[in-house]
Amino acid sequence: TQRAFLYAQRLALKQELPLHVCFCLVPKFLDATIRHYAFMLRGLQEVAEECAELNIPFHLLLGYAKDVLPAFVVEHGVGGLVTDFCPLRLPRQWVEDIRDRLPEDVPFAQVDAHNIVPCWVTSPKQEYSARTIRGKIHAQLPEFLTEFPPIICHPYPPSCPAEPIAWEACYSSLQVDRTVREVEWATPGTAAGLAVLQSFIRERLKSFGSHRNDPNKAALSNLSPWFHFGQVSTQRAILEVQKHRDKYKESVDAFVEEAVVRRELAENFCYYNENYDSVQGAYDWAQTTLKLHAKDKRPFLYNLQELEQGTTHDPLWNAAQLQMVREGKMHGFLRMYWAKKILEWTHSPEEALQFAIYLNDRYELDGRDPNGYVGKLQEGGMGADAPPPCLTGCLWSICGIHDQGSAERAIFGKIRYMNYAGCKRKFDVGQFERRYAPH
Repeated sequence: TQRAFLYAQRLALKQELPLHVCFCLVPKFLDATIRHYAFMLRGLQEVAEECAELNIPFHLLLGYAKDVLPAFVVEHGVGGLVTDFCPLRLPRQWVEDIRDRLPEDVPFAQVDAHNIVPCWVTSPKQEYSARTIRGKIHAQLPEFLTEFPPIICHPYPPSCPAEPIAWEACYSSLQVDRTVREVEWATPGTAAGLAVLQSFIRERLKSFGSHRNDPNKAALSNLSPWFHFGQVSTQRAILEVQKHRDKYKESVDAFVEEAVVRRELAENFCYYNENYDSVQGAYDWAQTTLKLHAKDKRPFLYNLQELEQGTTHDPLWNAAQLQMVREGKMHGFLRMYWAKKILEWTHSPEEALQFAIYLNDRYELDGRDPNGYVGKLQEGGMGADAPPPCLTGCLWSICGIHDQGSAERAIFGKIRYMNYAGCKRKFDVGQFERRYAPH
């Protein structure tokens, strides 16, 4: 959200006005649990402290923006509103609701702080694949991938200070599931996220190009939770990682491909395809092949509870599910295997997608995100015929989005297939299974 903040401050400085930062805390959001809300709220506490140092009041408003923000705008005599961008249906609806309720003389601007190249600048339409979007993004990077100007201490103080925030009361007021525990490995907030970025560059970047598809190797950036909650920007990560291109060219190029091209391809899909989370969003060839094989006999059938608890016949699948439940993050290579097996072990592609999205959004710290539906920051090749880095979101794995059809087989039709034997050829499956064995 730094871009939106910078733009808002520039407007305020130009008009010689105070600047206010507001966050509207909704009591529930999709399948988010206390795991997600706690990460977000603790990050916001850091934002509030930084704002205070910059002479900018931070307001935590309880409720949906349409119900609480217009009154705030009137009460504080706000002269203009700036928001950031998310391509998902619900946040876009929130923006529309606000637009309808703002006083007519209050201008309202939206800044794409999610992406390096703004989504609507990259392309005016849904792109078919990484191949069709890559050149468009790279052509725009010289203009958009630049160092951030500083946010300065704001010289125009507000007429009245922000009300103190009762953080614990806000935490208690949430109407969310508290049984999905917070994770210990990821400390919320920008300072912690930047420390993870530096440890990635120092310790893991050299292995990213060669080992990112091995779930037993520490080669990933692990930055997706901080990216998802806007606590570290992708732009900041790319600027820092690119400083090491001379030393680790293969790794840096792979990271840019995944964190920029593949990530922004997922944003493009969700922005231009209103069915981004259903089988209806798939390409015609994929819908046809899935429909053709919908009645094929499944070798195993599991219900949602069995999947959630990781009690299938497949120890690798169970280990991947338990990694996600315990750590809020599943290794990207295994996410492909995980989602494809859900297609193989449920009654229909529709049920498979519903289960995969539910589990992803409930347990992954970066769930409820374009990359969870369509792509993922960590991607992995699956042999010579695969697109070099394969997207591992639910629609890639189950509906073949941004992929080409492969040889026809039962259940999958032309959707790319994965199996246990293939995983054994890629990495030490037994080592991973032992690490995430059931307690």
